[in-house]
Amino acid sequence: MPQGDRILDKQAMDQFLKSVERRAFVMARYAVGNEADALDIVQDSMLKLVQKYGNKPEQEWRPLFYRILNTRITDFHRRRGVRERFQGWIENLLPAGDNSGVDPMAYAVSDSQYEPDSALSAERHLNKLAAALGTLPPRQRQAFMLRCWDGLDTKSTAKAMLCSTGSVKTHYSRALSALREALEEPNK
Repeated sequence: MPQGDRILDKQAMDQFLKSVERRAFVMARYAVGNEADALDIVQDSMLKLVQKYGNKPEQEWRPLFYRILNTRITDFHRRRGVRERFQGWIENLLPAGDNSGVDPMAYAVSDSQYEPDSALSAERHLNKLAAALGTLPPRQRQAFMLRCWDGLDTKSTAKAMLCSTGSVKTHYSRALSALREALEEPNK
């Protein structure tokens, strides 16, 4: 059957989008450091997947979605770089105001069975992980998030990142090493 003749299975697409929604949001939030921007990026990525690739076979959706998501994150950083270059000039044209508020990365602890001590410990570990993830180069962070957080295999991650499987392995290995070092408890 030619690709154009395939009909989008709306129920399957809806299930797929629900399955990646939370992880995609967390990935985008770590990458851009702002909840509102992360939501916009995830929504735009989902819309593009449905519009452009909804007629593709279902097994291709995950790598395609993460490729779109990573492209949107890269575009966000490019736009941010341009804005920052001209920020001083633009600020002179805009009315005075405090635009410095950026939401800190926060991650909700699972509410399945709340225990204050373990919740506090988990929150501290997540905060350390979030800070360590923020220090990784973008490609290492992408490889780690796709492989570890979303559970994609090396081949699917390479397809999503538009690079070779060898590059994925290198980025992932370097990310793991850097995170282990950052999260290592000092000897007392």
